[in-house]
Amino acid sequence: MKLVICVVHGRDKARLSDELVSSGFKFTVVGSSGGFLREGNATFLIGVEEEMVDQLKEVIAKNCKQRDQTVNVMPFDANPGAGILPNPVSVPVGGAVAFVLPVDEFCRF
Repeated sequence: MKLVICVVHGRDKARLSDELVSSGFKFTVVGSSGGFLREGNATFLIGVEEEMVDQLKEVIAKNCKQRDQTVNVMPFDANPGAGILPNPVSVPVGGAVAFVLPVDEFCRF
């Protein structure tokens, strides 16, 4: 058995949840937030048999696409009182990060 910890962008949460349910995967979702943009993420905890890991990764890849988002950032050396306008920067958001971990024991109570 494996535990897949999958972090996805908040916009992909509903789509991935629906597809996981329709594909028969059981999971728990924990709210989380990203470091750079401080936007909402969802962390999925998915227990899966080893032979189903590839199918699970396909479901995740199909439903969590990376996209670009424009954000305004201040230059690092800017004095806040100097009237410098922030620079728009395009950064990739979305997609998914998945960690596949071995499970020594699984108990359901």
